[in-house]
Order: sequence, then C-alpha cells, then structure tokens
Amino acid sequence: MPIAGIRLEADAEAVVVIADEPVRVVSSAVLGGGFGVARTIVNVHVPKGFHCADTDALLRAFAARRRLISPVVGLLTGAATEKMEVATTTAAGLSAVAIVTTGLSNATAAGRSPVAAWQPSTINTIVIVDADPEPAALVNLIITVTEAKALALGDAGVKAADGTTASGTSTDAVVVAATGRGARCRFGGPVSELGWAAACATRWAVGHGVRRWIRERG
Repeated sequence: MPIAGIRLEADAEAVVVIADEPVRVVSSAVLGGGFGVARTIVNVHVPKGFHCADTDALLRAFAARRRLISPVVGLLTGAATEKMEVATTTAAGLSAVAIVTTGLSNATAAGRSPVAAWQPSTINTIVIVDADPEPAALVNLIITVTEAKALALGDAGVKAADGTTASGTSTDAVVVAATGRGARCRFGGPVSELGWAAACATRWAVGHGVRRWIRERG
C-alpha cells in the first residue's frame, strides 16, 4: 500500500485492510458503522441470494477465524473480492487510496428506483486518507466519494432497471478512514485538496471495476 502503516490483503474470500495504528472511520458498514476507530476493515464475499439474520455474528466469526485485530469495521458483498480495484491519488501532500469491489446486477437510480429487498452490497468503496480531517470533513468525504462513484457510473453509461442513469446499486456501502497524520483538514468537498484526491481515486477505481464487470459479461 502506498500509505505507510496500512496493509492490504485480498482473495476470493475477502478484502482486508489492516492499520498498524488505529484509524478514524465514518461509514455505512453493517459492523461498526457510523463514527468510530478501527484497526481492521473487511469486505467479505457472500454468495448471491445470501441472507443472514445476524450479519454482525458472521463478520465477527470471520474476523476471529482470520485473527484480525479489533476494532473491526465490516462489509458484505456479492461482488468478486479478488477482482477489487485499487487507485491512489495525491494532492498537496495528501494521499487517498480507494479500494472498490464492483457488481452491477442491481443497479439503481436513487429517488427513482423503488424500494427493494435487502441483499449484499455490490459496489463497496473503502477510502483511506493519509490526513487529519475534522469530523465534518470526514462526513464531507463520504459525500464526495459517493458523488465520484455516481459520476463513474454515468461515464460508463450504466442504467437502472427503468432505463435511467444509475447512481449506484441498491445496497452500496462506503467506508472512509483517516490516519490522522499531517496538517488538520477542515474540508473534504470535491474542490478541497483532500476531497479531490479521494474523488479521483474513487472515480478511477469504480470506473475500472465497472468496465471490467461489463466486459466480462459482454
């Protein structure tokens, strides 16, 4: 990994991000979601049609079996974890790494597509920033990363079931983690240095993942 103190492992079972020191996190993760700290972030593959009444227990069992360091933030995905895309961007000395797993079988348009049954997330985005964002900037990065994902889908011409431009899939999840190193960052929007780095890395990783998914099914 280009960020010191952050390690990345990936195989057909999961994507695992391990931090040598605790990182501050904001996320929509099913395990450890919201604001918190983490030493490990996992994105665990589950089969299509998977439904589990206790996702926390499943993810905790995975972490225990792999002997992962707590606290753990955990995601689930039906996408192929071994085919993750990784991208890095640096701006004004601030680095961002995006790690994305991609599947488009349930592409949706937020605000247009109807409510759907729960299923594992298909575009999961993990972004690590080597920076010290304020809490509001960390939240802003979630918005910026999501905008970049939607832009990548639009660029690739991905459509929802009703034929309109897709903004994501029905259960996407996002994790943004910060090392806390370097200068304090007040902003995380798309025209801040930190937001620009996170957005560029995300757009690249999502874009490549989308094109690969389409090509493999073409």
